[in-house]
Amino acid sequence: MKNFWNLIKREFTLFYQNKVLLILFLGAPIMYGVLVGNVYKQGKVTHLPIVVVDEDRSPLSRQLIDMFNESEVIYVSDVLPDAFKANETAMKREATVVVHIPRGFASDVNYNRSTELTLFVNASNTLTSNYAMMAVNVCAGTLKAGIQIKAQEKRGVPAYVASQQYEPFKTTIIRQHIRSGNYLYFMLPGVLLTVLQQVMMLGLALSFASEFEKGTFKELVDKSSNVFVLILVKVMPYLLMSIGIYALYYGYSLYYRMPLHVGDIAFWGVSVLFLLAVCFIGILVSIAIPSQLKATEILMVIATPSFILSGFTWPLSQMPRWVVYIADMIPLTHYLQIFRTMIIESGTPEYVRGSIWGLAIIAAITFVASVILLQIKIKRVRA
Repeated sequence: MKNFWNLIKREFTLFYQNKVLLILFLGAPIMYGVLVGNVYKQGKVTHLPIVVVDEDRSPLSRQLIDMFNESEVIYVSDVLPDAFKANETAMKREATVVVHIPRGFASDVNYNRSTELTLFVNASNTLTSNYAMMAVNVCAGTLKAGIQIKAQEKRGVPAYVASQQYEPFKTTIIRQHIRSGNYLYFMLPGVLLTVLQQVMMLGLALSFASEFEKGTFKELVDKSSNVFVLILVKVMPYLLMSIGIYALYYGYSLYYRMPLHVGDIAFWGVSVLFLLAVCFIGILVSIAIPSQLKATEILMVIATPSFILSGFTWPLSQMPRWVVYIADMIPLTHYLQIFRTMIIESGTPEYVRGSIWGLAIIAAITFVASVILLQIKIKRVRA
């Protein structure tokens, strides 16, 4: 029994000697609890932008716009006179609903003629689109009730009877992009791209760390001491293998009949930038931490919460600013925004310029840092 407790004591000693494991075991639950808790701290989505196309420009349409702005969930980011640039404006504002108020709306309501309010719902994000759509419906329903009840009361109908009879205009909902509302179409791309980032990071975490651990780094430097060549040699196999992963993902899209538009060359250019940003993060950690296990552990800390922090399911606008700053340092955050806009919504690079710059900055900083650290390691080996 004494020997058993001595072994237990020995394991605790080994545990506390491993600083990375100690930080992970004790720090990760605290860090993830704080991060995830703050991501969903608000508990509900509020202050979502919508775009209103007001072709009527009447007191009634202005009343409806005021009701939208008084809602806790939505606000009107833009009021357009026509629908010519409604889709472009919605993409720029990241608005999930475009409300179209037709010409003659107020007069049709006043003279009991058939008219309708049309909602164009961007269903690429199931969560935010449902919240915004329900909020618009509540406002429209309240306006309907108020109009009809007042009209009935003027005719002498008792208020309790009038409150049961109101339908002065119809509301038509048109889902766009993921029209079926299929949750698989919404979740699968995000999860698969998260997995791609994770396997790329973990693979490259071993690139230089394994050379340092096995003592083969000097042999590698003897073959080539050019920093750029060494980094390219380590990165290139993963870039080539990622082509196969993208082909596999495209196969999934065909198998599950996902409505994705992947023919844009600009998207593939941005995808290369994303892969480079991920590769350089992996390379940097691999050079800085000359232990395969520790390098892998550190990159796991980065990769594990990335999907939650990316804004793909829960909007970044609903997170505290300090959480958003952390999310902006992860390539997946920018790439998922680019993917949603360019592939699901068929947008152009213009609408994701900020995300493209985000990827470029991450790639540039990690690449420069990798070059500097690797040059230092080479000098030490050749000294």
